[in-house]
Amino acid sequence: MDHTISLFFLLTLAKDSAQIEDNKIPSLCAGQPGLPGAPGIHGNQGLPGRDGRDGRDGATGMPGEKGDIGHTGPPGPRGEQGSAGTNGSPGEKGAPGECAVAPRSAFSAKRSESRSPPLPDQPIVFDVILINEQGHYDGNTGKFLCEIPGVYYFAVHATVYRMSLQFDIMKNGKSVASFFQFYGNWPKPTSLSGGALVHLEPEDEVWVQVAVGDYTGFYSSVKTDSTFTGFLVYSYWQNSPVFA
Repeated sequence: MDHTISLFFLLTLAKDSAQIEDNKIPSLCAGQPGLPGAPGIHGNQGLPGRDGRDGRDGATGMPGEKGDIGHTGPPGPRGEQGSAGTNGSPGEKGAPGECAVAPRSAFSAKRSESRSPPLPDQPIVFDVILINEQGHYDGNTGKFLCEIPGVYYFAVHATVYRMSLQFDIMKNGKSVASFFQFYGNWPKPTSLSGGALVHLEPEDEVWVQVAVGDYTGFYSSVKTDSTFTGFLVYSYWQNSPVFA
């Protein structure tokens, strides 16, 4: 009997102990649930967690299509002028150039032996060429033809015999200078000379001719000559490409 009571007491105590453990209320009887307790105080912030591992690189994508060319933008403002640069070093000395040759023109001719006077108002032909390297004088016509523009000097030496003489240096049909020698019944020949500076352009012509009447006493023989000479004093080389 006592043993049975003891066993019952132990079972009851164990049941109550279990109920006490479930409700956390130290009571032998099951009561009504109590009021909710006040919220607890927030706890301290925990330590930061460790960084996760880096993800794996993805596969490279396909290149996109090329875009359209954009419009040209407006020109930018002009920049300020820079400062002058330093002078460069002198260049090497060039090779010696060729010596320039000045244009040339010269001639001299005389009349072949003739005892008859020349015809008036026509070019006197000095047919014996003494010098005419450039060929500017024509021994068939007695005319000098200008090819190089410039200033020329022309001179005439005439032997005068048995009559008076007047001759002119002509340019394009007009007298440039005129010279006269009166015959005074001298028994021997005398002479008359004259010259003039003449400005010429290409295609100008110069010659000598006697006047009309009894003033045609041009004379030439084996022992005495009558000559016509001309040469270039200086040229206007800027106006002519002709060089001898």
